[in-house]
Formats: sequence, structure tokens, C-alpha cells
Amino acid sequence: MAREHAPARAAVQKVALAAAALFVLIGVLGFVPGVTAHYGEMTFAGHHSGAKLLGLFQVSVLHNLVHLLFGLVGLVAARRLAGARAFLAGGGALYLVLWLYGFAIDSRESAINFVPVNHADNWLHLALGFGMLATGLLLSNDRGTGSRLDTPIDRP
Repeated sequence: MAREHAPARAAVQKVALAAAALFVLIGVLGFVPGVTAHYGEMTFAGHHSGAKLLGLFQVSVLHNLVHLLFGLVGLVAARRLAGARAFLAGGGALYLVLWLYGFAIDSRESAINFVPVNHADNWLHLALGFGMLATGLLLSNDRGTGSRLDTPIDRP
């Protein structure tokens, strides 16, 4: 019996899959003592969480769960070309909004800092936002996606 080969993934799908897997990994690592410094000081949400992923990025249970959920959504979205584009471009736009939020509150002691975010998170969100948005929007047929740009997400 001949084995059917799955169609090759477009470049944008590969990038979306890698980004989504990274978000899942980061979400899991946020719950690992040792990788997350001051793990015992982690709160569910809010700026009082003293836990820092890699000793740098302030995290909470909610923050880690958001990374896990975002990554899982990306893994599903990356199965389709349009979904991969939407995940990268939409996720990039979302991270730019999160950067603006972090920039606006400008203090981890603020009551509206419920995610929580610190200065290291803000710079990371800015880089992720631009990187994901640019990748989602700029990878085209000429860049190896292998499909039409206007393929709807709900159709093959």
C-alpha cells in the first residue's frame, strides 16, 4: 500500500508552527522551579508576583496560562495557510497592543498591571509584535508560501 505524502507546509506555516511551539514551551517553563526564579512567590495574577522566567521576565499563573493557550491556538492555526497568517499577523498586532499597555502603565506596581509585565516583558513584546506582524504580512508567494494569499481559513 502506497503511503500518501502530506503536502509541504508553506514557509509562513512553518514560522507559525515554530512560534506557537515556542509559546507552549515558554508557558510550560513558567511553571518549572529553577527555570523560573522565585517560583514560590508566583501569584495567580497581578503585579505582586515575584516569579521571573529565566530570572528576567515577570510571570504569574495567568501569564503562563495565556502563553500556553496562545501557543495551542497557534498550533491549530498553523495547519492552514490563512490560519498561520492570521496567527502571526493578529498575534503580532496583539503583542504590539500589549507593548503599548505595558508602556502606558510604566510601573509594575500599578493596580492595572494584572498580567503582569515588567520592562523586560515590554521590550520582548515590542520585538515579538513587529516580528510576528512582519512575518505574517510579508511572507508571500514570492517568498515560498506556495499558495494564494487570499485562501480563506475555512477552506483547503
